Amino acid sequence: MPAPRKLSPQSVWDTSAVLQAFQEEGIKQLHAVRMWGHLIRHPESSWHDVPDMPKAAVALLDKYFTKFTTRVVRCQQSSDRSTTKLLVQLQDGMQVEAVVMTYEAPSRDPQLLGSAAAGPGAPEVDPCLPVDHRAHADDEEEEEGQQRQAGSTQARQQQQQASTSGEAGSTTRQPRCSSGCGGGGGGGEEQRRRRSSSNGGEGEEPSAAEASSSAARSAAGGHGSAAAEGGAAARLRRRSTLCVSSQVGCQMACTFCATGTMGLKGHLNAGEIVEQLIHARAVTRIRNIVFMGMGEPLNNYESVRSAVAMMTDSRFFGLRRRHVTVSTVGVIPRIKQLAEDLPGVSLALSLHAPTQELRAHIVPSARAYKLPALMAAVRAYQASSCQRVFYEYVMLAGVNDGLEQAHQLGQLLQGDDVVINLIPWNPIYQPEGPFFEAPVEGSVGAFQAVLRHTYGLHTTIRQEMGQDISGACGQLVIEAGGGGCSREATRDIEDAVRKVGLGPKA
Repeated sequence: MPAPRKLSPQSVWDTSAVLQAFQEEGIKQLHAVRMWGHLIRHPESSWHDVPDMPKAAVALLDKYFTKFTTRVVRCQQSSDRSTTKLLVQLQDGMQVEAVVMTYEAPSRDPQLLGSAAAGPGAPEVDPCLPVDHRAHADDEEEEEGQQRQAGSTQARQQQQQASTSGEAGSTTRQPRCSSGCGGGGGGGEEQRRRRSSSNGGEGEEPSAAEASSSAARSAAGGHGSAAAEGGAAARLRRRSTLCVSSQVGCQMACTFCATGTMGLKGHLNAGEIVEQLIHARAVTRIRNIVFMGMGEPLNNYESVRSAVAMMTDSRFFGLRRRHVTVSTVGVIPRIKQLAEDLPGVSLALSLHAPTQELRAHIVPSARAYKLPALMAAVRAYQASSCQRVFYEYVMLAGVNDGLEQAHQLGQLLQGDDVVINLIPWNPIYQPEGPFFEAPVEGSVGAFQAVLRHTYGLHTTIRQEMGQDISGACGQLVIEAGGGGCSREATRDIEDAVRKVGLGPKA
């Protein structure tokens, strides 16, 4: 195990550290709550700008904390501009990657995607795990409300422009702001603030997330524009999902995953995880979070739990709990805690094989967490949480993608309330093997058909995004130099793959 990482100064987004420091100095914790809300609403500000902040609190924060312990050292965008990969450098020089995926989705129900109702050219499936279709009603109302608000705002703008033109005796129109800070943004922000305050938060202030999204994009020179997003067809909504890292490297050593080749270099603290969200919000508004980046989240449980709590708190970032997904390869003791500690947060299990023998062959941690005990833990979680569970299944040609494995998987999960997310394997650089290949054309569809039609299981196929920047599932890796620190910002794995013959596994 790597040595514990000690940050100095610490991240102000590490809630446990800040609250403990305030308690030790006799400072009321409500001042920390007000500070976090202010910093989220005003991304360019500091705790010195928080109204009525006690001098003792300011002095304490100045001495022991900093607004950011991380910084983005490289930002790569895919050729289709749907995916942005952020290389984030930590205080001690180590680095992690976070990926922002932006896409247009006509529905969260993956069974409807690609249908005639979705329109020609619509993607077949979501680029990330789907949201339970039983919980879509309030999302639909939310989107309809946004559309109605946008229409009302546009009408008011036109009326105001007409009035202004009449007064000036001219037909010249006012320029439309495309930076996200004007052109009707005020009305939309107000509605989102009202919506956030009705999400069940207990704080004295509504969610700060929406209030700062335009400012964050403006400050960072964000890619999106309010005009472009607001002008989309009603049936298509642009959504952004952030894939965050919870560790530097990973100790689970899955044979098909690039991150597994690094080993475990260190655990991120809660502040470093939250800072990934803040960096991503400078790119675009984030709607969903998936803990599917570098690391095994449940092996860094306390930091992940604390970060998720802040992300979903209506006083702060205000993300809906079901829009946050924690993925695990199967750490049984922590799965049992998840339903109690983070109720409403989605669980995704990286299964990858339908039998213990095959799973132990490609997922080394399966030797410790055997499949029968793992399935019992997941089903106990589901019974306790009353939530649908997502299963991730990376498809490896000639290894786990045959019809025999499809029937075995169907028999394993038949009758369970699940979504199975089939993920065609993405090429990674592994010069020492084992060597895998992506499934041949048609095999994933045949696998899906067995699960759907023979066993009645809800099944999707992952729409991969960001392969050209090594930002797709399983491709995140930092080439480590001395002491576990990165010796270069990143490298394009695609170039290295071309130099290696990726033949079938021996």
